[in-house]
Amino acid sequence: MAITLVNPNGLPEIDAYRQVSIATGSKLVFIAGQVAWDAEGVNVGDGDLAAQVEQCYLNIATALAEVGGSFNDVAKLTVYVVDWTADKMPQLMEGVTRAAEKLGVTPVAPATLLGVAALDVPDHLVEVEATAVID
Repeated sequence: MAITLVNPNGLPEIDAYRQVSIATGSKLVFIAGQVAWDAEGVNVGDGDLAAQVEQCYLNIATALAEVGGSFNDVAKLTVYVVDWTADKMPQLMEGVTRAAEKLGVTPVAPATLLGVAALDVPDHLVEVEATAVID
């Protein structure tokens, strides 16, 4: 595996992600921000943040599989949530947990969470982009 995730001494340990990603692979993969569209372009989980987060993560896994990788190769995630407030965290984590169970992974790559005013279409509540490194 090309990615090693660590929490350095002197930084807080966060359950949802690791602070540092060490990449040693040879192929750098940038995945465009994924929204809650299924393969036919139909929005999944209208009004349901957890369902949309789950679909975003599944879409990232699909993109990685196409280039010979998996979610375990993710070095960094950026998550954009419309009208973010801290009370949305349980829904966000529920979506991550459901995706992780379906994918059989523990997605704890370093991540940045950003609140945004809007995304490409009003039905999208979240968008997730990823950078991965594959051997």
